[in-house]
Amino acid sequence: MSTENEGTAAPTPPAAPSAPPVPVAASSTSESSSAAETGAAPSDRTSVQHPAHPTGTEPTQQIPARAPAPPPAAPGYGQTPPGAQNPYGQAPQGQVPHEHAPAPAAHGAEGWPPPPPTVPAYGGDGAHGGGAWGAPPTAHGAASPKPKGRGGLIAAVLVSALLAGGVGGGVGYWAAERGNDGSVSTTITASTPKDLKREPGSVAGLAAGSLPSVVTIEASAGDGEGGTGTGFVYDEEGHILTNNHVVASAANGGKLTATFSNGKKYDAEVVGRAQGYDVAVIKLKNAPAGLKPLPLGDSDKVAVGDSTIAIGAPFGLSNTVTTGIISAKNRPVASGDGSGGKNSYMSALQTDASINPGNSGGPLLDGRGAVIGINSAIQSAGNGGFGGGQAGSIGLGFAIPINQAKNVAQSLIKTGKPVYPIISVSVDLQAKVEGAKISEQGASANELVDPNGPAGKAGLKPGDIITQFGGKPIDSGPTLISEIWTYKPGDTVKLTYLRDGKPNTVDITLGSRVGDKP
Repeated sequence: MSTENEGTAAPTPPAAPSAPPVPVAASSTSESSSAAETGAAPSDRTSVQHPAHPTGTEPTQQIPARAPAPPPAAPGYGQTPPGAQNPYGQAPQGQVPHEHAPAPAAHGAEGWPPPPPTVPAYGGDGAHGGGAWGAPPTAHGAASPKPKGRGGLIAAVLVSALLAGGVGGGVGYWAAERGNDGSVSTTITASTPKDLKREPGSVAGLAAGSLPSVVTIEASAGDGEGGTGTGFVYDEEGHILTNNHVVASAANGGKLTATFSNGKKYDAEVVGRAQGYDVAVIKLKNAPAGLKPLPLGDSDKVAVGDSTIAIGAPFGLSNTVTTGIISAKNRPVASGDGSGGKNSYMSALQTDASINPGNSGGPLLDGRGAVIGINSAIQSAGNGGFGGGQAGSIGLGFAIPINQAKNVAQSLIKTGKPVYPIISVSVDLQAKVEGAKISEQGASANELVDPNGPAGKAGLKPGDIITQFGGKPIDSGPTLISEIWTYKPGDTVKLTYLRDGKPNTVDITLGSRVGDKP
């Protein structure tokens, strides 16, 4: 599978959501708010991009109080008694009340249609009668007045017959108008406990514990090129683990910053990069005390169907949390920056947690809150879909297993350079065969298969087709590279290859290469 990762310029930053409304008493004022939505069309390549931070806020408006309608002589069913307050006091966030909605008409005990029931209060504090859950709502405990006499009933029946033709639209609009006014509602809203606590193992609990250790990374080169990605605290010394393609633009004299979820921003510098693994380590300058590294899990023990949590800054929206499951393991992925140049290879964890441009370098957590991968690439619909444009999530995200990323990070912190396990052969990445074919052309035989390298010592020759590595099937050159890089130099692995159609299995001890190829 070939995908494409981040590297394009940052798009126009999306607007930040409006500031939350300030609670006020329902009897005096009401508020209006609006929600803006952003979207992005998917593209045909995996693209993990560096969007800029959203900017701008929008103040809420307050609507002058209306004069309340005269109260009825005796509170009836569903009416708010004089002096009682709306327990909520404001329009729900995201709902835009009518700014100039007329005051609701008063309804007497015999009025038709009958007013809808008021929202019952829960908790027994006395508001709106203080009835328990499931009890019929009353006003101060008073039962609803009954129609007086037969004449009232006949009149009501006649009126209802006349209104039958327009009851759907008319009553719906009437109810909506009264609901927006805040005085009477046809819905029942559950009360919110004053001290709502989430379990530590819930998604909310895990997100709350992990977000303070996740940073939004802004990288820029000297010419202004750059973008936004994500990283997470690797150790108490201030090392941050992320993707190479997130920080590549700032690697040679550019600028790097890391912003925590509390808004504090720190300058950073590149410690080391591994282009082939798409892993990088940066370090905070003047790192604060008390950094909390995220716990690292064991990606080898992950099972398909396990819960996942992804944290990142999709399209610049920092501190975004999404959830999903492990959809597949050992998924061979080759990702690039779209230039057709250097690629990265991984035997990836596949997840359906929503991952978008800006999630690159962020942690993929398991159901315990431990890091099991680094979000790195996505597969998007063919040719951009929906008219092209920036790629977006279609539920196919790929993460570098943390066991591999940890080994790379340790090498980068220690020496500043990556170390790759190798078998010292040239693989034909364009061969149309079921396996990884060792190249037969383009160089001398000794260059295609190093006779002193691991494969040469094991007897492999140009033209051999490798079909298994470490007991796992190999269907292409990128798949072979992805599997080799899950091991460490010095490991001994079983390799199966075909020569003249006949299978052969040998043990091969992996060599090493320091640094990326120029």
